[in-house]
Amino acid sequence: MRFEDLDIPEKVLEGIRAAGFAECTPVQAKTLPVALQGRDIAAQAQTGTGKTAAFLITVFSRMLSLPSPGGGPSPRALIIAPTRELVVQIEAEAKLLGRFAGFRIVPVYGGIDYLKQREEIARGVDVLIGTPGRLIDYLKQRVYSLKKTQFLVIDEADRLFDMGFISDLRFLLRRMSPFNKRQSMLFSATLSNRVLELCYEHMNMPERFSISPEQVTVEKIEQEIYHVGSAEKIGLLLGILRREPDGRYLIFCNTKATAERLDLLLNANGFSAAAITGDLDQRRRMKVLSGFKNGTLAILVATDVASRGIHIDGVTHVINYELPQDPEDYVHRIGRTARAGAAGRALTFACEEYVHSLPDIEDYIKVKIPVMQLTEEMIVTDYRRPPRHAGRKVARPQRKEARGIHKKEKTSGAGPRFRRPERKERKPQ
Repeated sequence: MRFEDLDIPEKVLEGIRAAGFAECTPVQAKTLPVALQGRDIAAQAQTGTGKTAAFLITVFSRMLSLPSPGGGPSPRALIIAPTRELVVQIEAEAKLLGRFAGFRIVPVYGGIDYLKQREEIARGVDVLIGTPGRLIDYLKQRVYSLKKTQFLVIDEADRLFDMGFISDLRFLLRRMSPFNKRQSMLFSATLSNRVLELCYEHMNMPERFSISPEQVTVEKIEQEIYHVGSAEKIGLLLGILRREPDGRYLIFCNTKATAERLDLLLNANGFSAAAITGDLDQRRRMKVLSGFKNGTLAILVATDVASRGIHIDGVTHVINYELPQDPEDYVHRIGRTARAGAAGRALTFACEEYVHSLPDIEDYIKVKIPVMQLTEEMIVTDYRRPPRHAGRKVARPQRKEARGIHKKEKTSGAGPRFRRPERKERKPQ
């Protein structure tokens, strides 16, 4: 199905063409004909299948065809996402697809200037995209209202539940225009009972769609696994990077310490790499992600917690440096490649420390991951190790005053300030 075959205004079609889209993906082909009619939808779709474009095209098309509800502080469309990175991703795609429609699009999320975002909303907004916490903050301050909002999108609803945002989500939904006065769209990797309960409670008879539910991983991902010892993993990783230097690599680790160690080692061996971990400052985090997105960084190392919401097209390789212990984390990791119809490779290192989780992963994805033969030529041994103290903060010696030691106390001959009188000995009775 082509986008020109659908009832999409020309201004939105211009944005679609500018984004390089020609034909609908399966999730777009199923949901767009119904959503463009104004019906509520609840769709189960994998990450990287084009669902973001599906709801943005619907929202922009309907906003152009329907009259505005009038003045006031209500955004016409509200898009709720679980993570800051996903908000940034949705904003970027919204500005690309809606560049000719003239809508004012504002993202809000934590870690960025609070007052600046507040002022952006106060100036007026057509499409408001945000995480639940920051959206609630501004709503309680009456910076904006949801009473006249015409469109609602809940993206990655299952992750909103998993991350504990369900009470925040319900807080927002209870303050919106009635469900029969707006169009609502919900997208989720799984339509579990708790997600469906949310649909029945806050949506208007949504039509359900399930896109390839029997296939857990994306079809175009080429999966491989290497059984390798812990001591040889670094050599194998460097060997892969040297043999295929033109790839864009996303490397996953289970711990912050491993991610930081790989970051230092890769840079010491001439690779342009950076790591994101859960406690990384938001501004530094966004700078690293921007560098990986625009190609300045060829390699991004991440932990599972830090990687939530990373949606970057063009990732050619995902490497599981450490096998995840949760099968769902494996699916989430490898789903960062082969996005928007492209092909990709997922390489997994199964060492003696984490190989025990492999059977559970293969049971979950219903696929036996092909085992690749490992040879000595594939493992690099002539690599440089980073300096021993690289990346570490050296503690400064404490000042004497901080330890309560004063110069006067150390001066020889200094006695007490007051001399006590000598005690008289009592005479025996």
